[in-house]
Amino acid sequence: MLFLCFLVNEFMNIYHGSKQVVDHPTLGGSNPHNDYGPSFYMTTDLNQAKSWACKNGTAGVVNQYRIDERRWDFLKILDLTCKDSFSVLNWIAILMHFRKLEISFERRNKPALEWLSKYFIDVREYDVVIGFRADDSYFRFPSSFVSGELSLDDLEEIFLLGDLGKQYAFMSQKALNALHFDRVIPCEEEYVGRYYSIVSKATAKFNEVLNWPRSPDKTYVLDLMRKDHVR
Repeated sequence: MLFLCFLVNEFMNIYHGSKQVVDHPTLGGSNPHNDYGPSFYMTTDLNQAKSWACKNGTAGVVNQYRIDERRWDFLKILDLTCKDSFSVLNWIAILMHFRKLEISFERRNKPALEWLSKYFIDVREYDVVIGFRADDSYFRFPSSFVSGELSLDDLEEIFLLGDLGKQYAFMSQKALNALHFDRVIPCEEEYVGRYYSIVSKATAKFNEVLNWPRSPDKTYVLDLMRKDHVR
């Protein structure tokens, strides 16, 4: 069964920013604490890929791949950005499951994390997962929702209506087999500083959002937990 809101011909080219050429992508060595666990992460945004490739302070490269449409049609795909099928709560639950959380955060927010787990979807059952980007600079937003500082309304506005971009996590060898390495694109020096500019903007946005006024019309995690308890 496929859960997706796009057609493959919308992004026949897909990119992976890296320090080196990756002409044969593998799942080995992937960080198990990434957003969707161990997988090969890509984007359809070339500029975003260049920024990722330069986040360590040196100019990396972008690996460009083409998707084999014939193989793609047989993949099991989960598109978490499809608002008709999923809510932002599904996405947060997955993040909290895979991300390495601080022990103090887990202890303080144990009831909220336990409640949120009912929205968890086992992404390991899928070949490809499409979701919002939530690197370290943006992970503070869903974390602040869990801790009760940020409302669900504000979080949805930031991620669903914002322009943060999507990431495509290829979870299986079957998915990787649908990729054909095309070429290497060098990154211009200007992208070395662009990643830090993105982080700076995210920090400024985070501070701005936390100062947004609390409103009884907004829904916070405790409101959702109480509503479920009443039921």
